Formats: sequence, structure tokens, C-alpha cells
Amino acid sequence: MVLNKYKYSEMIITDHNFVVPLNYQDETGKKITIFAREVCRAEYRDKPLPYLIFFQGGPGYESPRPINNSGWIKRASEEYRILLFDQRGTGLSTPITKESIVGLSDEELASYLTFFRADNIVRDAEHVRDVLIKNKKWSVLGQSFGGFCATHYLSFYSNSLEKVFITGGLPPLNAHPDDIYRSTYKNVIKKNNLFFNTFPKARDNVQMIVEYLQKNQVHLPNGDILSAKRFQQLGLQLGFSDGMATLNYLLENAFINSKLSYAFLKNILSLQSFDTNPIFSVLHEACYAQNFATNWSAQRIINEFPEFLSNKGSDILFTGEMIYPWMFDEYQSLKPFKKAADILAKKSDWAVLYDQSNLLDNQVPVAAAVYTNDMYVDRVYSKKIAEAISNLNVWETDLMEHNALRSDGKVVLESLFKRIN
Repeated sequence: MVLNKYKYSEMIITDHNFVVPLNYQDETGKKITIFAREVCRAEYRDKPLPYLIFFQGGPGYESPRPINNSGWIKRASEEYRILLFDQRGTGLSTPITKESIVGLSDEELASYLTFFRADNIVRDAEHVRDVLIKNKKWSVLGQSFGGFCATHYLSFYSNSLEKVFITGGLPPLNAHPDDIYRSTYKNVIKKNNLFFNTFPKARDNVQMIVEYLQKNQVHLPNGDILSAKRFQQLGLQLGFSDGMATLNYLLENAFINSKLSYAFLKNILSLQSFDTNPIFSVLHEACYAQNFATNWSAQRIINEFPEFLSNKGSDILFTGEMIYPWMFDEYQSLKPFKKAADILAKKSDWAVLYDQSNLLDNQVPVAAAVYTNDMYVDRVYSKKIAEAISNLNVWETDLMEHNALRSDGKVVLESLFKRIN
């Protein structure tokens, strides 16, 4: 169903809404809605361009909202009608928030959340494709976790695909999160070292902030307590091209009259979306799970890296995008998900997400960007699965970070397009 259509910034934007089953094994059961925003250059409105569906990173984040006709959207719209797809549970697709889960028991919530991984996201995409273009094929662009979705698509529905483009999102084929985190913790340490070497004053600023947090109970503007370990989670920024500078400038303005300023605390709140996008926190480890339980992998494996566990402000390192069980106590908006998250951490019968045999037989042209210094998606695992996907052309670069599609979208897409076209 078309909800809205309008022209903005030389783009024709059409908002679509689709009704799909929560559980595709029970199509007569509960329904949810899927929102997708179609973008077409105004000059091409009557031109029969093929579709390119975009899978956003995350998990748990909605598709980007086109503010203006620029970046990767501008480049892609030269050849495609773009479908900005809000994955189930995000944005306008029956979003999962603390408000939307009221009335569900912990067991019901855990069961409900099992339907929000890549497998069902791709089933939703197939439903949308059938409604929009019937038996025709379309192409896929997957960023980060969106690349995990694209790889699942290749594994099980390759006949629906014309081309696939993946940016910073070639997933581990079947690795356990324990091994993945052993690699990514090392990547985070490298980013910390680069950060503190680049901005020498940052170490002193971190020490002062941590020592203050250890001596005082500090509340963020929403009432949450800012603990030292929550402060460490600002390291999520270190893997973005603009993240280190953003963090440095945040730290240097922390104190006013020997107290942490409101502006500093508000900026921390704005940089941490673990609670505003709860799927990211609840299902982050589960997006790797295939017939095994994760059992709070990041929390267990951090004990192998004492560098992150120091209580001395001068030795504090920032962590990355890892999820820890203590977050469901310290983030108020995550508290309603605590017991369900624990149930899911112990779940061992997750479905297989990638079919190695099908990937080896793949006939769909695929181009993937691998970022050598990626802090979030480890290049070793990306290169390993690349060897298992036939008809895949890898472009690896050490000149860009994980967010390159956002920061240098035109360059990234042109580099991938020319590897297939």
C-alpha cells in the first residue's frame, strides 16, 4: 500500500507499507507491518529503472532518511530505484521499543524477538519484491549487518537477485562469537592506541573523567547513572572515520567549574543508542548464532583482555560495540528486556543463516568492500567467507573506515559498480 508520495530535493519519494506474517511458518498468525521508502531521481520518474533494496547496518537500526540528494543515494539513483527498507522492528516497521512490549511476559518477549534476525528480514524483502515487481529480480546493497542479510539472501533466494553489493559486511560463515570477539577486542585495542597517540591530551582527559565518576554519582539527563564502564562504551565511535575526532572534542569539554557539564552529559546520551534501538543490544550476539548459544560471549571473553578491566583512570581503554549483561541494569530503557535477553543468550537452537553449498554454487555477481582496519567486522572472517562465495569480487582498502558508505558513498559505490558492470 502506498502511504505517501512527494517530490523533495530532486527526488520522487514514495512511502510503502506492507503487511507480513511475524512467523512465516504460521502465515495465519500475528501480522506486523514493513515500511519501505522508494527513492527515484525526479528526471527518471517515468524511466523503468531496476530496483536496489538497501539493508541498513545494526542489527536494529532503521534505513537512512534521505535529507538531500547526495552521497551514495545520489550515485545509486543514477541507475536504480532505491528501496530504503526499515527492517522489521525498526523505524516504521512495527518498531520494538520499551513502550511497544508492554504486557508481554519475559518468555513471550524472548519468543517474539526470535523472529527479528536476518532470516526473517530477508523473507520480508521477498514479500515486498513479490508485491512490487512479481517475478522480476532486483539488486541488493547491504551495509555492515545489512551485508549479513545480503549473504543470507544469496544463500537461500539467489534466484531473486540480479546483483549484490556489500560494504563492510561480509559475515563470519559459521564462527562462534567467542572467536569473533577474540579478534575484535584486539582491533579495539589497536584503535585505542591510535586514538591516544593521535590526541595526546585525551589520556589526561579520560583519567580526570574516570576518577570523577569513581568518586561521584553522576546522572545523565535521562536519569541513568554514568558509570565508568558505561563511559568506556564511547569507544563505539573509534571505528568511524570521524569518530576519533568526535570523541576527542567531547572529552576536552567535559568539565566546567570542576564538574562534568550538562552539555558533556547530554552529548554522551546522544552518542549511545543502545537503548533507543534495543534490538541492537538484545540480538547483537544472536545475529552470529547458528545452532549454538552465545551465553553472553563478549562479557566472558573480555576477561581474556585485562586491558579493558583496569580501575585506574590512566589505564582505561574504551570498549567497542560489544554488548554486556550489566547494560540491562544500567540503561533504564533496556531493563524491560533484561530477562528476555538472558533467555536468548542461552538459546541454542538458532537456525542456520548461511548455506555454504549454495554460496559455492552462487551465480549472482557480487562485489564487496572490505575495510582492512574495520573495528566491527573483522577482515579475517570476511576474507574467509569471501573464499566460499563464488562469483564474488572483493575490493579491500585501508584508506576507509567502516562507515565509508556514509562518508564516501560515491567513491565506494563506483568502486563496487565497476567490479560487476
